[in-house]
Amino acid sequence: MPAKYIFVTGGVVSSLGKGLAAASMGCLLESRGLRVNLQKFDPYLNVDPGTMSPFQHGEVFVTDDGAETDLDLGHYERFTHAKLTRDNNWTTGRIYEQIIAKERRGDYLGKTVQVIPHVTNEIKAAMKKVSQDVDVCIVEIGGTVGDIESLPFIEAIRQMRQDLGRENTLFVHVTLVPFIGVAGELKTKPTQHSVKELLSVGIQPDILLCRTDRFLSKEIKGKIALFCNVEEEAVITAIDVGSIYEVPLTFAHEGVDKLVLRYLHIDAGVRDISRWEELVSRVNNPKDEVSIGLVGKYVEYEDSYKSLKEALVHGALSQNLKLNVSWIEAEGLETKGREYESQLEGYDGILVPGGFGKRGIAGMLNGIRFARERKVPYFGICLGMQTACIEFARDVVGLETANSSEFDPATPHRIIYKLRELRGVEELGGTMRLGAWQCKLEPGSLAAKAYRTNEISERHRHRYEFNREYEQPLTAAGLRISGATPDGTYVEIIELPESEHPYFLGCQFHPEFKSKPLEPHPLFVSFIKAAYENRQRRVAEKSAAEVEMFLRPEKVGRP
Repeated sequence: MPAKYIFVTGGVVSSLGKGLAAASMGCLLESRGLRVNLQKFDPYLNVDPGTMSPFQHGEVFVTDDGAETDLDLGHYERFTHAKLTRDNNWTTGRIYEQIIAKERRGDYLGKTVQVIPHVTNEIKAAMKKVSQDVDVCIVEIGGTVGDIESLPFIEAIRQMRQDLGRENTLFVHVTLVPFIGVAGELKTKPTQHSVKELLSVGIQPDILLCRTDRFLSKEIKGKIALFCNVEEEAVITAIDVGSIYEVPLTFAHEGVDKLVLRYLHIDAGVRDISRWEELVSRVNNPKDEVSIGLVGKYVEYEDSYKSLKEALVHGALSQNLKLNVSWIEAEGLETKGREYESQLEGYDGILVPGGFGKRGIAGMLNGIRFARERKVPYFGICLGMQTACIEFARDVVGLETANSSEFDPATPHRIIYKLRELRGVEELGGTMRLGAWQCKLEPGSLAAKAYRTNEISERHRHRYEFNREYEQPLTAAGLRISGATPDGTYVEIIELPESEHPYFLGCQFHPEFKSKPLEPHPLFVSFIKAAYENRQRRVAEKSAAEVEMFLRPEKVGRP
């Protein structure tokens, strides 16, 4: 049976949560036994987000096949079991790149190449690529209705309804119903105008997901339904929630999945979201908390670390803990002497994430030295592993000029250097180790204990590698290489022995890309566990000191 399609659009303003809405609908449909896939179309002209600034675009999410994609694909994978590839994310640039390549080859036989039908046909073909062997394909159109950049995608989904019929296509529109505090009222006009804009390009929405900070009354829903020509029960309160993992539950409460099944004429099983309910219960009822200091270079824009933040949350939830993350600007740790240490006091664990370029590296090295010397659990990811190796080489081995050739091409001790086979290729994009790579773990290592296996596969996104010419001096000083590619070419994981440090681990890959709320990643679970044990240890030591001060006041000079 051919797949059914749900098309998700947005209006009024951006950042209304179309990606989370699509992922949550996928979650609910999966809970009824249906097979789903999800796809995102981005209207910008970049071929992919791989070379875009993290401050503008946010995180680049990497799939197993090495595609650099939009961060919404992270939501799709975290909320469903869909296996995503480069075919699940398309940009205007990539669509046009394919069309121009065909035109240059002569595939159009000399015809004039136009937006309609050539561009829209290419978009529809991309949709059909990911609809094989699934029951429902959820397609999100980036941007907002009315944007000139989005028009070819909007036209393509309009044509999809013409091609497949109403029983096989569903239009879901995410819009805003703001509360005006001065007036003390919810206002429906933004939604009305957004739907009017959608109607002007030939699309009548079937379901309206109304973003708001309070539940919509029956009267408000009735008004929206009347003016937007939808059923009253199809006006959904998409209310603000404390945790994104509550969204599937609020959608279930509003009957979104029932509407989808009715409109698409799908027979499905009984909904079972008990695991999500239990997860949200842990979110709302933690037994304790854990505090992590994240030392990064893009911390003023948290979407740059979207998957990382969620993976930390997953690790905390696995142990029924509330996560507190402090975003520490790496450049702010570049102080004279050890003044920076005051900024790192009190954290249960320290994490240094990935990134590119030399800005903030000195601050990261200071943060790593603090964690190593103070025995604070440390987790380094990608750049965080590389800087951990540099810090160890400088401060333990004594190679004071040790560095990465990314930061200092003339360094005499290239602890980290560019991929051998890519030397001389300086163009951005296409010069990285991307996607899933196999890794063998050393038996008995911290990593092997966390994974509970000796063979893993993880996703990568980086240009520089550990230089194995320096393996002997570093391992002789106590550093352990606990993970490498099966052929031994690339170092994947380094750590310090548990006898020397409670938890010190760096990995070259990005484990955050494979973490899910119901399936937390082993490294984040082990890191948070170590951080919480550190917290308990510090609390116990503080309590013991207070008791000592009370029982023996003369030791602290108290009369």
